[in-house]
Amino acid sequence: MAYALTWLALMNLMAFGAFADDKRRAVRGARRIPEQTLLSLAAMGGSLGALIAQQLLRHKTRKQPFRTNLILIAAGQAAAAAALLWALAD
Repeated sequence: MAYALTWLALMNLMAFGAFADDKRRAVRGARRIPEQTLLSLAAMGGSLGALIAQQLLRHKTRKQPFRTNLILIAAGQAAAAAALLWALAD
């Protein structure tokens, strides 16, 4: 359990950091981080960090289908977490 929590914390920090870095790059006009990389970090457990960064930094909030994909990833992870907690409660 500790390993899973450490993994989630690390992935959320990495996702937040990647969104912040991409925002800095966008402001400077520099080469951007690919959207697939940002979504992959979210899918590997960093969806909460990605969603928080998206809102706090106002980054990619209107970009479609990116925004929808990020929300679907987060919803899927939330459903999986709820199912796991329900299974553990039995």
